Amino acid sequence: MVLPAVAVAVAVAVAVAVAVAVALVLPVAPALRHRLLRSALLRAAGRYRRRLERLEVGLSQERRLRGLLPPGTARGSEAFRERQPLGESCPEEEPGERVPPLRPWALLRGCWGTDPPLQGSLLYLDALHAAFPQALASGGTALLSWSPGGARAPAGWPLPTLYCTPAEAGALPSRAAALRAQLLFALRERALRVLEAGLAAELLDALAMLRDGWPGLARDLALGRLSPQPGLPEVARGRLQALLAPDAARAAELRAECARGFEGIVRRLWPRLEVVVVGTAHGAEQLYCDALRQADCQGLPFYCPFYRVAGALLGVNLWPEEPAPRFLLCPDWAFCEFLPCPAEEQLQTVLLGELWEGREYGLVLTARPGQYRCCTGEVLRVSGFHKQCPVVEPVRRESQVLSVRGESIPEERFCRSLCRAVGVWPGARLVDYVCVESALLGASSGACAPHYEVFVELRGLRDLSEGQRYKLDQCLQEDFPIYKSFRFKGSIGPLRLHLVGAGAFARLREALGSPLPMPRVLREERLLRLIQGTVIS
Repeated sequence: MVLPAVAVAVAVAVAVAVAVAVALVLPVAPALRHRLLRSALLRAAGRYRRRLERLEVGLSQERRLRGLLPPGTARGSEAFRERQPLGESCPEEEPGERVPPLRPWALLRGCWGTDPPLQGSLLYLDALHAAFPQALASGGTALLSWSPGGARAPAGWPLPTLYCTPAEAGALPSRAAALRAQLLFALRERALRVLEAGLAAELLDALAMLRDGWPGLARDLALGRLSPQPGLPEVARGRLQALLAPDAARAAELRAECARGFEGIVRRLWPRLEVVVVGTAHGAEQLYCDALRQADCQGLPFYCPFYRVAGALLGVNLWPEEPAPRFLLCPDWAFCEFLPCPAEEQLQTVLLGELWEGREYGLVLTARPGQYRCCTGEVLRVSGFHKQCPVVEPVRRESQVLSVRGESIPEERFCRSLCRAVGVWPGARLVDYVCVESALLGASSGACAPHYEVFVELRGLRDLSEGQRYKLDQCLQEDFPIYKSFRFKGSIGPLRLHLVGAGAFARLREALGSPLPMPRVLREERLLRLIQGTVIS
């Protein structure tokens, strides 16, 4: 029975590859090409998903490790862990994979070998189609994502006819110019099914551009032009403008909807929209997702399809309709080890097949040859299992912990304390924030005990009283007894809270230079100087 099953699987994979070749090579109508390619990719996705659900986790991990080690190295995870010490940290994260060409026979490798970018996108297309059957319509997805230096792969890159936004728009040198150009192309398409953003912050900033600049966007729509912008090269502007056409009716609709206000504006502008897809919806990006759900994107589900660490794709979210993202860790994409939390005296890792449901673990990653046992600083909670594969939820980033005396205040718990403080300020709503440990300020912090400085952008407040500033320090003392103890002894000085002007954090994200999640604890002096220059109170 095994040989016939294998023969059938091979025949299916070959048939899919042939269908892709036909769709890519033959001169067929664009709509037919899209349907052929979509059908072939969904068949390949189903084949890979069935294979994934049958994988034996331990054997798959050992096989993946063998592929990452140099020839002649002693094999096996036990020998590897004995020989290779734990690394200090992962190299700086890359913002995703570059768009590779889709070759017909690549699907064979995707069905049988290890190709995380392709396999991840196939699983995304399969999950999205199952939950939202109309989501894979031709030209039905708008992408809002800045990718300087060359196009980065969107979630559905094997099916490029999904996207109504040209790839060149996202590769412009200026983040603001890129998001505005992509927004203009998105506004042309009333029948959008999916709004996709590399980061939730990019969608938030694009909608802020809509709120502040909708008259100019409406003029561009009506005239079929792309207005000159800082950071928009004239040659690129000409190429992008050639793809536009005047649309006075859509411009009038945009003016009418914006004149009504911006609560729920996304669904009013795109009434057929089914889902918002974001590259990251946890950690620093959760604040932006919550803000979007409460205002501009009311009533729309958010779907975060992938879990990436240090540029490596590790897991996929197979449950688009669930509000909290959770990710199936794919055992043949990277070799993963886990340090139980809280840390034990002896740093002994456990493997993917040895995890316990409900427990938290620090992730240790081997994803590329030569980069072995990197401590990622990511803490995960095991929420369950899908077949044999663990399903995890990201909990926190250790690199974003506040600590000036060893008190270690985690990112997500600090955010809760800050939101609690803002909640008692009448009319205030938190837009964004960032923290600095006083050591980064050097002599400018004065002769005082180590302390935190917090920069916030608020809506509904233009100034902060001394009582309001003290409220955050009070909330931290209530939520963190060790912080309260250090404050009582004078070992940690009072927190200093600064209010920054509107748009300060959009400029900070542009200054980061690459589309990465916002750091909540600044470690660079140039970023500190930038945010200090935006303080208004």
